[in-house]
Amino acid sequence: MSQPQLLRVQNFNVSSDGFGAGEHQALERPFGHADPGQMFAWAGATASWPNRTDPGGSRGLDDYFTRDFANNIGAEIMGRNKFSPQRGPWQDYEWKGWWGDEPPFHTPVFVMTHHERPSFTLSDTTFHFVGGDPADVLEQAREAAGGKDVRLGGGAATIREFLDADLVDTLHVAVSPGVVIGSGSRLWESPEELFDRFHCDVVPSPSGVVHHLFWRK
Repeated sequence: MSQPQLLRVQNFNVSSDGFGAGEHQALERPFGHADPGQMFAWAGATASWPNRTDPGGSRGLDDYFTRDFANNIGAEIMGRNKFSPQRGPWQDYEWKGWWGDEPPFHTPVFVMTHHERPSFTLSDTTFHFVGGDPADVLEQAREAAGGKDVRLGGGAATIREFLDADLVDTLHVAVSPGVVIGSGSRLWESPEELFDRFHCDVVPSPSGVVHHLFWRK
């Protein structure tokens, strides 16, 4: 009997007040006025951080989650704002994401947008630009995932859209307690908003970040 293909939120980072990104996103500031270095410090300190250029890094809980990011993932869904700072119709097709020639996904990626554009491939990642509601996009991603799970990459508004459609099976949200963003793209005012539909374990890490693990009731 084949395993169900889960829709998973993996390593999504929010501030202590529940924001995944700030306001005024721009080419130089993918997270708006929020500081991603501060938000993702816990993951960047781990031995498994993919951008690590020097040996070392921490082992333990944070490293486990960083390493687990790609485990059994066959496709990713993301909102347009995760892919690009541009709004409205595409002015040109030169922009190919924030990640350079080697995107970290290594799977098909489905970018949700009202303004479609041709697919393209960088290294082993192919980006598809799709309209439709969350259920339609999830169906396309599951087909492309080859039996593996689908990761819902964000941002916060996109995750809320899939939560509202009751399509999310598991979430791992890392809360950075010392970070306050104040405005922008908000995942929640409190994690308790999800307790009616999900079980939740809260696991504090020695790094200070607090991991919230949700799975569907």
